[in-house]
Amino acid sequence: MSRLVSGVAVVCARRGDGRPSGLLVSSVCSYSADPPSVLVALARTSRTCREITAEPDAYFGVHLLARSHAALARTFAGSSRDKFADVLWDWDGTVPRLAGVPVYAKCRAGAVIPHGDHVIVVGEVVGCAVAEDDPLVYFRRRLDWSLGG
Repeated sequence: MSRLVSGVAVVCARRGDGRPSGLLVSSVCSYSADPPSVLVALARTSRTCREITAEPDAYFGVHLLARSHAALARTFAGSSRDKFADVLWDWDGTVPRLAGVPVYAKCRAGAVIPHGDHVIVVGEVVGCAVAEDDPLVYFRRRLDWSLGG
């Protein structure tokens, strides 16, 4: 599967203690146009997965990254206790929202489907913001690929 080209996203949620939580995912896609929905696959062991699946109708954010966000992607791919320490962000209601990303979708957790070591979450989009930028592309376990010339 390392040969499958994908975009990457940071998925964020509010922890039970009120602090932000987030992780990098490469398994994210559009799911439905009516209602507008996205599908994300989250590792069961991640704190962010636990927060999103802990209660029905939890809210979370999906941030599609631009090519210029490789360092941000590495931050959220890591295991730091405070991934938000050096990141520009703010609250969108109860959802941590990263600043400067080209696509942000605020979602309400709908279907939650456990399978293997991951959980598939279908998020119904309740708000979004879109700006033009070149996407960050993940291919062959690297984040430095470029689309086109």
